[in-house]
Amino acid sequence: MVATKVNLPHTQDRIFLTYTGMETDLIFTQGIDLPGFASFPLLETEAGRARLESNYRALIDLGRQTATGVVLESVTWVANRDRGAAIGYAPAALRVANIDAIAMMAKLRDEAKDVTVVLSANIGPRADAYAPDTQMSAAEAERYHREQTAHLAKTQVDLISGYTLAYTAEAIGIVRAAKAFALPVAISFTVETDGRLPTGTSLSAAIKEVDAATDGYASYFMINCAHPDHFTSILAEAAAGGRLKGIVANASRCSHAELDNADELDAGDPEELGRQLGLIRRRHPQFMVFGGCCGTDMRHMARIAENVRSGNVQVRG
Repeated sequence: MVATKVNLPHTQDRIFLTYTGMETDLIFTQGIDLPGFASFPLLETEAGRARLESNYRALIDLGRQTATGVVLESVTWVANRDRGAAIGYAPAALRVANIDAIAMMAKLRDEAKDVTVVLSANIGPRADAYAPDTQMSAAEAERYHREQTAHLAKTQVDLISGYTLAYTAEAIGIVRAAKAFALPVAISFTVETDGRLPTGTSLSAAIKEVDAATDGYASYFMINCAHPDHFTSILAEAAAGGRLKGIVANASRCSHAELDNADELDAGDPEELGRQLGLIRRRHPQFMVFGGCCGTDMRHMARIAENVRSGNVQVRG
């Protein structure tokens, strides 16, 4: 069941906030164990659900305070067959988790009628987001991600979002899986400190390749899990076609390898991160979605919201 049509970020003249840094905050700041970096198991307990709802409500409140829209990202980034199996979840249990994750967000949206809320089903990569040891073909990726997408298609989700993707074939597969169920889809690539995908592909080339293989079906593209210092220099080229619409930035300047081996949280500087994203918004007014990824919390989100709004320019993408 697909919800009644909502106006997605790429169709509007307003800023949308989103937040995907919850896992690092839970692990390093709140001391919550998340095997396999999976937050969806928190849905199974009253205390876990309360933590998740608190994070979502904080973002909705920030949207209310700053007159911005909000994209709620589901806790389903690793709720796929292989990564679920690695932490003991069978396909039937993953189906329940995917559906329940969207239902929880839908309930919170129903409680926040005064805020524009988009429900995004977050789909992550099949393997290591930073250094996949093997790569699927586009056809393999479509078959693999179609299982999770089929579960999500039965919910009130507005958008499928493929996050932290390292290579184009997997992105193509996710787009095709979403298209098979007539669901809008956004693709978010991660980049290394040189602004290129972990495979070495440039971001602009990756976007063009995905569009060429899918007849431009993706609603828009984003960057996530990287610090602005890692990609600011390549934004003009990557954004030239008007397809790049959002940034969900890391607080830390560390490389992916350094983040993988970190024993402590690097929360960076919330004020600086906010200023950097605000400057990007002023230079590239087509960007509509902004948020925080690894190492961020609501301090960062507040500064991001303040700065991107101050750089707001009324431009239709």
